[in-house]
Amino acid sequence: MRSEVDVVVIGAGIVGAATALALTRAGSRVAVLDRTLPNTAGSGTTAGNLHIQTIHTRRPGQGTAVDVEQLLPLQKSTSTLWNTLDETVPGLGLNRCGGFMVAETEEQVHALIAKHRWERAAGIPTEVLSGDEARQALPLLGPSIQAATWCPWDGFAEPDLAGPALLRQAAAEGASVHPSTPVTGLTRDGDVWTVTTNGGTWIAPVVIDVAGPWMAPIAALAGVSLDLVPTSLQMHSLDAAPRTLEVLVQHVGEGMSIKQNRTGRLVLGGGWPAGAFHDSETAPSRSDSTTGNLEQVRRLLPALGHNALLDTWTGPVVTTPDEMPVIGELAGTPGLFVAGGTYSFTFAPLWGHILSDLVHGTEPDVDVSAFSPNRLVRLRTH
Repeated sequence: MRSEVDVVVIGAGIVGAATALALTRAGSRVAVLDRTLPNTAGSGTTAGNLHIQTIHTRRPGQGTAVDVEQLLPLQKSTSTLWNTLDETVPGLGLNRCGGFMVAETEEQVHALIAKHRWERAAGIPTEVLSGDEARQALPLLGPSIQAATWCPWDGFAEPDLAGPALLRQAAAEGASVHPSTPVTGLTRDGDVWTVTTNGGTWIAPVVIDVAGPWMAPIAALAGVSLDLVPTSLQMHSLDAAPRTLEVLVQHVGEGMSIKQNRTGRLVLGGGWPAGAFHDSETAPSRSDSTTGNLEQVRRLLPALGHNALLDTWTGPVVTTPDEMPVIGELAGTPGLFVAGGTYSFTFAPLWGHILSDLVHGTEPDVDVSAFSPNRLVRLRTH
């Protein structure tokens, strides 16, 4: 089989799905290829938070801190786009419940106040509360909490719904989706790319690599070595009565998130490390990450501290040396774009919108030049 399209999107996770939808709505003929089944890797296993207010700068065990202030304009833009998609994509699983960011030390309180100033400058509404005010608003919060910020725009999207809903909509509007079609070759011939797979060949002037943990191997097929490292994170769920927790709770100084999903389970995230990433198998869980995450619940939300642990699972992500996102066209390989890294779930609508703009020669609304993939190029082999 040989197909000619305008754009080949490699990766059918939430970023690939959002990108395919944005491109299709802009008039492009799009083929989406995925190595396995869509939404079975990072996008479907994440905690699914929408990080609109600034969060902690480090996952547990993370060395380099995220420059959270630099990301706020992107968070404001993606927040608007999530609302737009919720109006046009059935079954997205979006829940704008609002969220608290809590602090337990004087240093963390100063961090809350600083980030509140940054958020206000970026046009993101947050409010600083004392510990007592926060407990009055959410009585579940424990006595160790000295202050909190509240952001009504925070929330989450159900990971098992959001990506598939976007992909279904892209297909309904004209994109072709090809699961279990791993890419084995990527070569530039004149003005077009030839994308070789086990299920045929696609010819297109533009290829978009949004393969998450497999972004670097895809770029390597085109002769570009990118300094990207896949890693695995760990999530947990706890039993709870319905409507126990109707907001998102996170910690400004630690990797921590908790909210209650549509099934009634409390979902714990925060970037706790799992075992080693494996290319074709799920990473094992780590007992120390489970212990650490559960201890946070007992401390921050004492009333939930003895809720039964229902499930532990792991999921892959891709990281950059500076822990910042990556998006843009690769220099020297015209028509080859990449996007991913930090906050990929939150940024999926924005990355799709920006990639569509770049492909069609339109200047994006948000400046993403600082996140160019060219800062990560280590080697070109041909």
